[in-house]
Amino acid sequence: MKIVRHVAELRLGSSEVGLVPTMGALHAGHRALFGAARSENDVVVASLFVNPAQFDEPTDLAAYPRDEEHDAAIAEAEGVDVLFAPAADELYPRDFGTWIDVADVGAEGAARTGHFRGVATVCVKLFNIVRPRRAYFGQKDAQQAAVLRRVVRDLNLPLEMRVLPTVRDEDGLALSSRNVRLTPEERERALGLPRALHAAVGSDDPVAAARARLNGLHPEYVEIVDLDGAKVLAAAVRVGSTRLIDNVLLEGDLS
Repeated sequence: MKIVRHVAELRLGSSEVGLVPTMGALHAGHRALFGAARSENDVVVASLFVNPAQFDEPTDLAAYPRDEEHDAAIAEAEGVDVLFAPAADELYPRDFGTWIDVADVGAEGAARTGHFRGVATVCVKLFNIVRPRRAYFGQKDAQQAAVLRRVVRDLNLPLEMRVLPTVRDEDGLALSSRNVRLTPEERERALGLPRALHAAVGSDDPVAAARARLNGLHPEYVEIVDLDGAKVLAAAVRVGSTRLIDNVLLEGDLS
């Protein structure tokens, strides 16, 4: 596996390329994305970049886990060909001033002002730098996937968005880099989120049903998200100081 830090060094030729954008702290969910990309493309590129533009809280950015050596070992073991790991000023030079603003970003966007502007901007930059045939994302970030699908459609970007099912721990908690911040007691409380969402599937009013089953967790939102015809029930809660998001498929197919 080759590690590339500068845009000018990224030379991929004309092969079919699969891109997996990540911010590191890699786990089994990322492994699933790498595996799908490996099976469907000639070349697999993973980005490793903690994007400052998508953090609305400086403390959250500072606390985000970073371990490039560990992440690189996982990426290489899963068949990644190129790990693109730029510094912040490589993607955001001092005079940077062009942003992708997306309308109707849903409850997640309303809860995190500017978050999806940062996500959309860095992903469009990565799409233009890498020129992938396919880009891979996880269902756990369903609203992010919905926003990026709209960006790809609206800007006529020549790539396919692939969204893979959420990977969960044995207890049902969706894998996330933020899970490591949970104490054992907080983790037990956090399980109320996936349990409430799954219990609401099939009800006449999934939003109300999920809210009624959150067992003391106070949601920032619970909403139904439309993903090109597929519908997911999504929610965000805080457990202690840790913000968690999750969703379940209500109807349709995300792939």
